[in-house]
Amino acid sequence: MVSSSDIESEAFDRFEFVLLKRPANPPHFSDEELDQLQELHLAHLRAQTVAGAIRVAGPFDEQSDESLRGFSLYHTGSLERTRSLASTDPAVMAGRLEVEVMYFYCPKGTL
Repeated sequence: MVSSSDIESEAFDRFEFVLLKRPANPPHFSDEELDQLQELHLAHLRAQTVAGAIRVAGPFDEQSDESLRGFSLYHTGSLERTRSLASTDPAVMAGRLEVEVMYFYCPKGTL
């Protein structure tokens, strides 16, 4: 268990964890629209990775909760900045995905 003193003593690196979820009532899209939206979504993730905001991103598979679609690990320095960047994902803007943003800690230097 991570204690606040461990975090405050800088024993951990802090990243922003973005959980991508399918909303309870997503809008309907044709197959062609879904294909185009997926291309735009992947382009957004690539652009954020190239810009240095995302460290790693990818989809989930064989999860028990099908609403959980994937995650991105950002390193922007703030939840607000990360939420802003993640919210510009075309799939999020179209209502296909929604984001949950939280801090993620790991032992310093492991990533």
